[in-house]
Amino acid sequence: MPADRDPVLEAMPLGFIAVDRDWRITYVNAGGEAVVGRTWDELVGACFWASFPANRDSEAGRVYREVVATGHARTFEVYYPEPFHGWFEVSAVPLGAGLAMYFSEVTARRTAQDRLALLARVGAELTGTLDLPEAVRRIPRLVVPELGEACLLTVVDDDGRPRDLGSWHGDPARRDLLTRYAGVRLPGMPSAAPVMRALAGETVTADGDAVLAAIEDEEAARLYRELGAPAVLAVPLPGRDRVIGALTFLAGNPGSAARVDPLTAREVAGRVGLALDNVRLFARQTQLTEALQRSLLTDPRGSGLGAIEVRYTPAAEAARVGGDWYDAFPQPGGATTLVIGDVVGHDTAAAAAMGQLRSLLRGVAAYSGAGPAEVLRGLDEAMATLGVDTYATVAVARFERTPEEAAAGRTRMCWASAGHFPPLVLDPHGRPVVLPAHPGDLLLGVDPSSVRVESTLVLEAGSTVLLFTDGLVERRGLDLDAGLARLAAVVAELGGRPLDELCDEVIERLVHGHPEDDVALVALRLDR
Repeated sequence: MPADRDPVLEAMPLGFIAVDRDWRITYVNAGGEAVVGRTWDELVGACFWASFPANRDSEAGRVYREVVATGHARTFEVYYPEPFHGWFEVSAVPLGAGLAMYFSEVTARRTAQDRLALLARVGAELTGTLDLPEAVRRIPRLVVPELGEACLLTVVDDDGRPRDLGSWHGDPARRDLLTRYAGVRLPGMPSAAPVMRALAGETVTADGDAVLAAIEDEEAARLYRELGAPAVLAVPLPGRDRVIGALTFLAGNPGSAARVDPLTAREVAGRVGLALDNVRLFARQTQLTEALQRSLLTDPRGSGLGAIEVRYTPAAEAARVGGDWYDAFPQPGGATTLVIGDVVGHDTAAAAAMGQLRSLLRGVAAYSGAGPAEVLRGLDEAMATLGVDTYATVAVARFERTPEEAAAGRTRMCWASAGHFPPLVLDPHGRPVVLPAHPGDLLLGVDPSSVRVESTLVLEAGSTVLLFTDGLVERRGLDLDAGLARLAAVVAELGGRPLDELCDEVIERLVHGHPEDDVALVALRLDR
């Protein structure tokens, strides 16, 4: 070992460079020579800034000058671009009037940490939504710039056609450009293009020239050149039983920290693929269950007494199938009956029970022509006889009039309730009507021998009657009475609107289209 070499510094597993007050390099050990790729003779005596010009205006250079000025040591990690392309941990220590720098490459450790952090973030973000548009919006943004300078998300639709549904660029000035490129690139892509091969299950890397050569559409090629013609890594998105899409990462230039690690990209794609498949499966199940629910809620039969409107809005955060129902139908003798009901539970079992109760109630009412109390008693007894093991709240309102009442513009409303809310009534001027006191009988399924009572109210022509389920008025953390008061205030404000508008606005104002529980509603406005 030459006499001017320090055996302790030479034995260190770290790189070491020392500079004097004029930033002249005074020492570099063998570890430092190996890292920077230059020899003692090339470095010692040379200006540090001239030997390593990338440090002059970088964060590392700023820290070095700060340590010299303050005399306080600093340890930090920094990414060094060309020719190193790696992360280094550096300890900058004051040395007399100069500076000593101890450094070691930590690229592998940093890559592993970044990969784990990115995977954790992707997992946490994507488990937070089951909404397809929201998932598509989030995915490309989650991986930039950790995995490249930009990302495009391609999804195979139900007809087997690939569509670019999401994109994100780390440079705000290029996001619109990337969006326009995503809008035109796929139709002109041959089967040999990276994204098409990824959709077939391959992981593909290609430089910018190769990507350009594969683009047949002139507009897409022009936009890709404007993006800088970056290299790409295209990775398939694996679903449960097939490839459901691809992520195309646009890699940074060779000196950029935004390069793409293939291992991390594949791990991210695996999580994204599973999450996206879950979202799509949930969307299909949601559509199926909502279609099932609505198939059980047939359109109401018309009434000679006035206009009838019905609404059903499924819970925003549940299986979108449950036990709420409405009904409206004629009875023998010309009466019109409205029904609102809610089976306990919020699942397919509740929906099945709802279908049974709805049909049983219709049958009892249509065959017997009985009033609301007797209809509820008959339904309760039928449930016990047939072994329909469930509980439900139901309100039944029957509307009829004699020829003399019709001539006077009056209609009798007779109603009974099995544990359900009473009707909400507006007079012809849209003002709330106070109902006579009603005891509120037991819900169905508790005691079939329970006595059911009725209440009667004479309504003027033009009156409105609204029956609803609890999803319209119940909220977490909100008193039920406050919910009912809010409903009454909204209905009173909207009382003069056409009946269809009134129903739509009531739901919009009270639950904003996203109820915590199912909402069913049936309304009748008597002819004037």
